[in-house]
Amino acid sequence: MLYFAYGSNLNHFQMKRRCKDSTFLKKINLKDFRLTFRSKYRAADIEVKKKSIVPGALFEISKSDEKKLDVYEDYPILYKKHYFYYYGKKVMTYIMVKKTPFKFPTERYLNIVKKGYRDCKLDKKFLIKALKS
Repeated sequence: MLYFAYGSNLNHFQMKRRCKDSTFLKKINLKDFRLTFRSKYRAADIEVKKKSIVPGALFEISKSDEKKLDVYEDYPILYKKHYFYYYGKKVMTYIMVKKTPFKFPTERYLNIVKKGYRDCKLDKKFLIKALKS
């Protein structure tokens, strides 16, 4: 199945450790969403916003990878699954259930996300903008 990562799972080392079958396919932009950080975990989330984009990574993952991600993402308590179509193919990502106010991420978490942006060659301006929410 196809999975869209936009937070700490962009980090190739972390993603491989978490999902051994995962394969990074390419970077893509999710349109009409914006990146933010929230919850007591100060984790990445996306929310609907017209004319905005969230850069991220498309991964091929196995069913067992999906089960591991479900546990990591605290599905369905913290995150729920969101599906969209990319060139006719169904893609799964996670979005937070409760839309709490913005919370600046911890330095450790942010460094993992920044490394993921480098791994996937994403434009950091979107991350910088999200941190000024």
